[in-house]
Amino acid sequence: MSTEPGSQPETTPGPAEAAPPKRRIGLVFSVAVLGFALDLVTKVLVVSNLEGQEPVRILGGAVYLQLVRNPGAAFGMATGMTWLLAIVAIVVVCAIIWLAGRLRSAGWAIGLGFVLAGAFGNLIDRLFRAPGVLRGHVVDFISVFAPNGDVWPVFNVADSSICVGGVLIVLLSLLGKDYDGSSARGAKKEAA
Repeated sequence: MSTEPGSQPETTPGPAEAAPPKRRIGLVFSVAVLGFALDLVTKVLVVSNLEGQEPVRILGGAVYLQLVRNPGAAFGMATGMTWLLAIVAIVVVCAIIWLAGRLRSAGWAIGLGFVLAGAFGNLIDRLFRAPGVLRGHVVDFISVFAPNGDVWPVFNVADSSICVGGVLIVLLSLLGKDYDGSSARGAKKEAA
């Protein structure tokens, strides 16, 4: 510490002056690549092994594996609007890629990585599967508690990724955790 007149004492930065958390772009893309790879591999296996087959009962009937080609969105919505769903997926993918460089929260990075994996997985189906570009049908294959989606609509790994990521993001938001690593609850306490 300097003792010269007019000099400032050396201090360590306080919590408000600490460096911001590191960016989480690598985490977003790591989760997205793993989720997309799992989705792609499972769809390839399902198409090659379940085409024209009866549903396969596993886990005592808790899950049935069967190939369903879905022209719409979840729960049978937007059938015939595959092109619009493809455009929405493109927008979602672009928005997440744009936001990824601004992320400083590991939780948000994981959540958005899951959403990116799912959106990209289903987008690939809509772009490259029959009947054609922007009209391709998504490969779904998981039916729970009964075959043919009688209890719950048939879904795939991409759909599950979107749901897991969405739930995580909503949970973080409810807990006041922002994508930039800040905490809305901490800001409210400081303002009070």
